[in-house]
Amino acid sequence: MTEQEILDFAAKFVGAIQSGDVATVRACYAPDAKLWHNTDNIEQTVDQNMAVLDWFIAKLPDRNYRVVRREALKDGFLQQHVLEATLPDGTPWKMSACVVVRIENGLITRLDEYIDSAESGALRVFGR
Repeated sequence: MTEQEILDFAAKFVGAIQSGDVATVRACYAPDAKLWHNTDNIEQTVDQNMAVLDWFIAKLPDRNYRVVRREALKDGFLQQHVLEATLPDGTPWKMSACVVVRIENGLITRLDEYIDSAESGALRVFGR
């Protein structure tokens, strides 16, 4: 993929997450992709990650990914962003994050997400 194709793919993927387009999100993943988060050090499957996305869509319907930085890498992309939303109790919320995404044959094969555990802690009250 060219640098522009990678950046376009990244925009499509993040845009699909933001809009709740789960079919497009799933289509961006290779079937055996692995997704890892620094807060639990566990690799998730695509199905497990899609369950988390379903929860996010239900609990945080107004989520917005404010992209701070996005760079194409030779095998994927890096994105730094702030996830902004309103919690189910009406409280404004934000969480800083960075993802490193590996792409092979036009699909995500690995996504490593680094999130601010202090900011993500506000989600525990709502089941996450």
